[in-house]
Amino acid sequence: MDQTKTVPFYGTKEQEEELLKVIAEHNHDKNSIMPILQAAQGIYGYLPIEVQTMIATELDIPLEKIYGIVTFYSQFSLNPKGEYRISVCLGTACYVKGAGEIFNKLQEILGIEDGECTEDRKFSLESCRCIGACGLAPVITINDDVYGKITSDDLQSILAKYQ
Repeated sequence: MDQTKTVPFYGTKEQEEELLKVIAEHNHDKNSIMPILQAAQGIYGYLPIEVQTMIATELDIPLEKIYGIVTFYSQFSLNPKGEYRISVCLGTACYVKGAGEIFNKLQEILGIEDGECTEDRKFSLESCRCIGACGLAPVITINDDVYGKITSDDLQSILAKYQ
């Protein structure tokens, strides 16, 4: 059974109008997919299937082509990002010092998996391979804030700063 969580799409009429304007500015040119997708992600914060469908319809190209591009390039996200984006370094130094346990504990506390966002869009969680702060291992970032040499016991007090 698929237990994937989905976050409801809450696009506004204003966002849709802005996206349609971007597509029109590109003269509905099928060769402008990348800048249109980049603009769409800027407008919505991510590229849900509803937005991909609008783009495919307006450019008269198969949805599968749009989806293939969105899932190929790491700059695009299928899931919304939270107000607070938590990234857990799972690079070698961090992992050896307990980052896996920290990541699992964050998933438990927030009730989300890697790449997901809480329903209230307060927090999103993702793993990364290295952030270049190996001397502080294990490391997590929340937006631009860096937390090093932490344990899973530190997580509740760290998250409380963002409540």
